[in-house]
Parts: sequence; structure tokens; C-alpha cells
Amino acid sequence: MIKLKKWMLFLMLPMIASCTTVAVSGAGMGIEYTLTNVAYRTFNFSLDQVNQATTLALKKMDIKIEGYRKTEEGSEIRASTKELQIIIDLEVITSKTTKIKVDARKGPILKDKATATEIIYQVDRILEGKRQS
Repeated sequence: MIKLKKWMLFLMLPMIASCTTVAVSGAGMGIEYTLTNVAYRTFNFSLDQVNQATTLALKKMDIKIEGYRKTEEGSEIRASTKELQIIIDLEVITSKTTKIKVDARKGPILKDKATATEIIYQVDRILEGKRQS
């Protein structure tokens, strides 16, 4: 019995450690999640446009922006609430396409998928408003 449990753990380890996409969409908006519950979505907008929309969304949600930094892929925004640490990665796909990844953590283990989803939803609303104006 113990050998069986060890084999099951061994076989499941790649699934646990992987960042493979889970086939779940958030609120019907095309938001997807990695196995580690990081929400992400790709927008047909430039890095600068998504960055501005993300900053505005965080301000509207009263989420404190801790800092920005450029990365090899695009940029990273660090933000926080009283209970959450939020890391938002913006990755350039093309000059007109940007992927946003939101990791909202409550402590070292727990994730807040609802807040991550809402941040992306608010970014989407702001960007769609720009497209229509």
C-alpha cells in the first residue's frame, strides 16, 4: 500500500509542478488559469495601452501600486491590499498584442482567483471603452 502511494505521488508530481492551463474560463471572458491559479488573458492592445489600463483598474479598485519594473518579456506591476500581494506580468506577444497574468496571493500558499479575475475584467472594460471611443 505504501509503495502504491509513493508511485501515485511520483506520477502526479509533474501535474502539480506544471504551469499547464486548466480548461476553465472566468466569467465567460476568456480568462484562463494555470494549475497554480494564476489568471491570464491576451489582449489585442499594445503593452503601453494594457499597462495604462491596468494602472487605472488598480486605482479604481483601490489597490495600492507598490512598484513597476521592466522585464525581458514586458513589465511587472506589484500591488497590494490589506490582505493580498498581487503580481501582474505584462508580456509583449507582438507590437499590438499583450498577455496579462495576475497572481493574487493571500499568504505564501493561498490564492485569490476572484480578485485576479476581477482585475483582468476591469482592464478589459477600460480597453474596450478605448476601442469604442
